[in-house]
Parts: sequence; structure tokens; C-alpha cells
Amino acid sequence: MAILCNRAETAVDFGFTEEQLMIQDVARRIAQEKIAPSAEHHDRTGEFPLDNIRTLGENGLMGIEVPAEYGGAGMDPISYVLAMVEIAAADAAHSTIVSVNNSLFCNGILKFGTEAQKQLYVRAIAEGREIGAFALTEPQSGSDATAMRCKATKQADGSFVINGKKSWITSGPVAKYFVLFAMTDPDKGARGITAFLIDGTRAGFHRGKTEPKLGIRASATCEIEFTDYVVQPDEVLGEEGHGFKIAMSVLDAGRIGIASQAIGIARAAYEATLAYVKERKAFGQPIGSFQMTQAKIADMKCKLDAALLLTLRAAWQKGRFEAGGAKFSTEAAVAKLTASEAAMWITHQALQIHGGMGYSKEMPIERYFRDAKITEIYEGTSEIQRLVIARNETGLR
Repeated sequence: MAILCNRAETAVDFGFTEEQLMIQDVARRIAQEKIAPSAEHHDRTGEFPLDNIRTLGENGLMGIEVPAEYGGAGMDPISYVLAMVEIAAADAAHSTIVSVNNSLFCNGILKFGTEAQKQLYVRAIAEGREIGAFALTEPQSGSDATAMRCKATKQADGSFVINGKKSWITSGPVAKYFVLFAMTDPDKGARGITAFLIDGTRAGFHRGKTEPKLGIRASATCEIEFTDYVVQPDEVLGEEGHGFKIAMSVLDAGRIGIASQAIGIARAAYEATLAYVKERKAFGQPIGSFQMTQAKIADMKCKLDAALLLTLRAAWQKGRFEAGGAKFSTEAAVAKLTASEAAMWITHQALQIHGGMGYSKEMPIERYFRDAKITEIYEGTSEIQRLVIARNETGLR
């Protein structure tokens, strides 16, 4: 299969390799055997699925694109999409944890970290021995990351003292390591932000209460606070003042992960609905024979396929970028926007078609609906994706 692009490369070839299909099969097996059977329990209790995450790590799925020398599977962005879709189709909360570890934590350190940082932080996460987190959002700054107040003050010996809060930190209650963004020079705005590597077991680091969320409930989220937390010079990620650049680069990759998650949620809802309309009868015939239902099924299928193909295109372009090609910011934003809104629409229609049973917790449809909503919000809202796309297309700010 090939998809035409508006670039000189002309086409994207989606004939999957044996290695890509292998990682997809591994993810599907774990998703079906381990994750799906426990999804309802984790959603109901909010319990963090540590055992399942360990299993994913042992099979290379917590570091899919991480080279083998750092404990990962050494695969490509297409493999990441295929695996994420399988995990998300079983349970979105698990895929959130996988996405943060792969896209936001490991990816940033691999791109901007030193060899020592890669060995210390990436290996532990990629192997599933520890959990990583990404700390950018603050109580008063979400989409406007440059308004952050968390401050890192440089000392005479080159170390930094950090004070401030971060909010909505995925895996915050359980993570050991964090990629943190703090203001080192407020007068410089975005150019005054620096990225740091944080150890959550050290003095000066505090975790707030776990947030009670609408969806992805097993993906633990909390506020974190720093009180005179000391960071050594070798714990700075990249160069001082380059934190905003690092964050935006990492978020481009993260958006491919969230698009993949949205596709998995949507696929699960679509497949459940497809089976339901063949079995459920009304007025003496399957409801799938009614034209209004058939129209919904057709639209669900179109949106699902479009989201998948656009996400694969973004992953393909990311792979080319890593080999020296053009940036993939627009493709990632298009994929994330399309997939997240498709997931919300498809799960809405799935719930409507299931009627009262869709509204009941006896079936997973209402969970898919709740889980889908967050994909339109985190790692850049739908509104932000539209800004990214339009600004990249017009060149206007």
C-alpha cells in the first residue's frame, strides 16, 4: 500500500516488515492475554497495573524505539504505532503509560541526553524496571508552556535549586525518574527554560494526591512539588535554555503515540459495535440492517481508516526525519487531531447504537467513551493542533 504525499518523496509505502509485524503480534498477545482481562478491574479501582507494565517492559514494549544497547527493542516509529494500537484496543490506560515512557521520556533523553544519562535513565525505563514521567504542565500553564513558574536557580558550583509545582503528571504517583522543565531565566521567555532529569526518591521532591479522572483511570496522575530540590550539572538534559525546544520536539513524537492510542480505542468500540449490530434485533431483524445504523457503521469505518493511515504517515515521516529528512510536526499534528476526534465520534456513535447497554458498566462501551475524551486534550489540545497545522502551512504566527 502506498499513500501519496505533497513532498518530493512522492509516496509512503506501508508494506509492513516481518519485524514490524512481530512486535505487533507480541503487543497483541500481551494485550489479549494480560491487559484486556484486567481492564475493567483497573478502571473500576484505579489501581496502577504494575505487573502488566513489567510484562510489557520484559517484551521490549516500554522502549520500542530504544536501541538494544539501552535496553530497548530497537524498532522504528511504524512498529511503535502498530504496538500502541493493540495495547490501546485492550485498555487505554495501559497505552497512556506506554506512550509516556516511549515518546516523552525515552525519546527526549535519546535525542538530547549524554551517554551516561541514556545508560542511567533510559535503560531502567525501557526494560520496565522503573517508570518514567514528563513534567511540563503547571496549575496555571497548560497550552501556554512559556508561562511556567517552576524555577531553577543556578548556584556558583553549577548546580540548580528547583522550587515550584507541576500538575497533571501522568505516572507521577509511581514514577522514579522525571524529565522536568523549569524556568532558569524568566527574562528570556521560552529561551529561558531548561530541561532537567529528576530522581523522585530524593529530598525536596513531593507527590500530591492521585487525581480522580473521568477516564484512563489506571494511569495514575498527580501534582508534584519541588522544595529546594538540588540538581547537579550532569542532570541537565541538553543545553541550558534549550528546554522549550526539547519539549516541543518531544511532543511531536508524543502526538503520534496519542494518535495511535485514539485509534486503538476507536477500533475496540467499532469492532464491538460491528458484532452488536449483527446480533441485536429490533422489529424482527438485526439492527445492522437498518439504513441509519448502516450509515453510522460506514462513517465509523471511514474515520477509523483515515486516522490509521494519517498516523502511519506521521510515523513514516518521523523515521525519515531521524535519518536526516524533513520535520514531521505537521504530520504529527494532523494525525493526532484526526485520530482523537475520530475516537470521540466513533465511541459516541458506538454508545448510541448500543443504547441502554452502552450506558451500562456491564459492557466496555462506556469506558471507551470516557477514555476517548482525553485524547483530544493532552499532549496538545485539538485547538493547539489546529494552530500548529495552520501556522506551519501559512508560515504566519
